[in-house]
Amino acid sequence: MAVQLSDWKMTREQYILATQQNNLPRTENPQFYPVGIYGWRKRCLYFFVLLLLVTMIVNLAMTIWILKVMNFTVDGMGNLRVTKKGIRLEGVSEFLLPLYVKEIHSRKDSPLVLQSDRNVTVNARNHMGQLTGQLTVGADAVEAQCKRFEVRANEGGKLLFSADEDEIIIGADRLKVTGTEGAVFGHSVETPHIRAEPSQDLKLESPTRSLIMEAPRGVQVSAAAGDLKATCRKELHLQSTEGEIFLNADTIRLGNLPMGSFSSSSPSSSAPRQTIYEVCVCPSGKLYLSPAGAGSTCQSSSNICLWS
Repeated sequence: MAVQLSDWKMTREQYILATQQNNLPRTENPQFYPVGIYGWRKRCLYFFVLLLLVTMIVNLAMTIWILKVMNFTVDGMGNLRVTKKGIRLEGVSEFLLPLYVKEIHSRKDSPLVLQSDRNVTVNARNHMGQLTGQLTVGADAVEAQCKRFEVRANEGGKLLFSADEDEIIIGADRLKVTGTEGAVFGHSVETPHIRAEPSQDLKLESPTRSLIMEAPRGVQVSAAAGDLKATCRKELHLQSTEGEIFLNADTIRLGNLPMGSFSSSSPSSSAPRQTIYEVCVCPSGKLYLSPAGAGSTCQSSSNICLWS
């Protein structure tokens, strides 16, 4: 009974399907539409894919060539190495634009050379960008513009030279001028000691003007193993406003003093030659010689004071 019922259901379903197929409208010329890209679109797509592949290959080849020519490595590029302390550049380098760095130093076994066809200029600026110092090395001169210029010794940092708007300080133990014309000073010179080289003469000269040496506590000129000479064309003045002029020597000579003369009341042709004279002083302070006699003869030969 169950088998018959199942067969009856299958027969009924087949009948319904057959009846529906018969009722559908039939078309005499069915059309089929292809799915995909065909024709000139397909050729253009293949062309663009090929062009993209060629471009990728050329770019890859150019990248490899640039890496090889520029010598790119993990540490840097060519002679340029990137380290933990900064950038290390080996060999000769050329900079076409300004270089801003904090510190430049060479290797321990080689010097640092900065070279330019025109000049080398080193500038220092503050946090505002204003120029505070400049060092220019040119073909004609080396110029430094700053508030204070200092030169210190390598050991100990001793100040050797310092210059600013107010003064110039030379801190070396000895200042040596080797020029044939010596040292020329346009204004005053203050120094505690002037000394010539051993076995050399010391000469202070003013060719067209006067030479003045001043000191509030005295000026001492000494020659321990030679002569001391003071010569002038016109007058030599020795003046002491409050003290005295002290001449201390075994022999004091006053050369070329004028000779006073007087007429004797009893002349004698057989008088001996006069070899002794006395020094006389005019009211003006002028010294002259008068022939010595039994008494003073200054009054008799004082006519020379009339011309002083």
